Amino acid sequence: MSYRIAIASGKGGTGKTTVSVNLFKRLNERRGTKVQLVDCDVEEPNDIIFFCDAEVIDVQEVSQKVPEIDSEKCTFCRKCVEYCEFNAIVVLPSVSFAEINPTLCHSCGACSVACEDDAIIKHYKPIGAIHYYKTKENNGLAEGKLEIGSTMQTKLIRELKKKISDQNDIIIYDAPPGTSCPVVETIHDSDYLILVAEPTLFGLHDLKLMVALVREIGLEFGVVINKVGLGDNDIYEYLVNEHIELLGEIPFSKEYASLYAEGEITGEIPEMIHQSYTEILDTLNLKMMHHEGNHHIKW
Repeated sequence: MSYRIAIASGKGGTGKTTVSVNLFKRLNERRGTKVQLVDCDVEEPNDIIFFCDAEVIDVQEVSQKVPEIDSEKCTFCRKCVEYCEFNAIVVLPSVSFAEINPTLCHSCGACSVACEDDAIIKHYKPIGAIHYYKTKENNGLAEGKLEIGSTMQTKLIRELKKKISDQNDIIIYDAPPGTSCPVVETIHDSDYLILVAEPTLFGLHDLKLMVALVREIGLEFGVVINKVGLGDNDIYEYLVNEHIELLGEIPFSKEYASLYAEGEITGEIPEMIHQSYTEILDTLNLKMMHHEGNHHIKW
């Protein structure tokens, strides 16, 4: 059974992907076992840019069942409109018009249940694809890519996670930014959640939103503070008052920022950054060793 670590943040730009990629790289190096990195930011997946040697080994299309209304069978009774929770259906009996908006439809099937005239027909529409990559570490990198114009992020993430083999020792989910439905879909079944935050007023505000969400779900979590040295110390006071575990701190470094811009954050990095990840990994190791059913996980 895999130990699933999700990495999320209340806002973009905090360093969530940086932490995800580095933990993936270092877990592979230190354990020599099967680690899977899954980029669930399907609107803009970018984990792959930090693996210049990666090669695509498989691509699987993901489709959605999209209903349509057969106007010849439809009696324009509007029952489907009443059943639809997403306001995706427009029926105007006075002009014999009936249409389903595919961008609002969630393929829940309620309209088919409502229709007594067999006027609902379905076809498949691509919403994105799952890409699998081979890197010099292993075959453990996968990402979802949403079709341009599609709003089915949550469905694509769900399908992406289903495809990941549970034979991996550790699975790392790199979540989308924010606190919306795609984030919930990514993190809800994780064994442990890492929240990445920056020590600024905006960073603290969005961390509070994320903490409220995570506590509602009931996940075990800790915080990594990135870009330490910028902003202020309010975030530390918040963590103490809320009894939230601080997993580690990653100091702000212009040298490291330059390496990020060149896609080189997993190679030769500043010693203080390397030490930060070492401490985070040591803390995660203890959590994995004490996790029920995963006492064998250690390095």
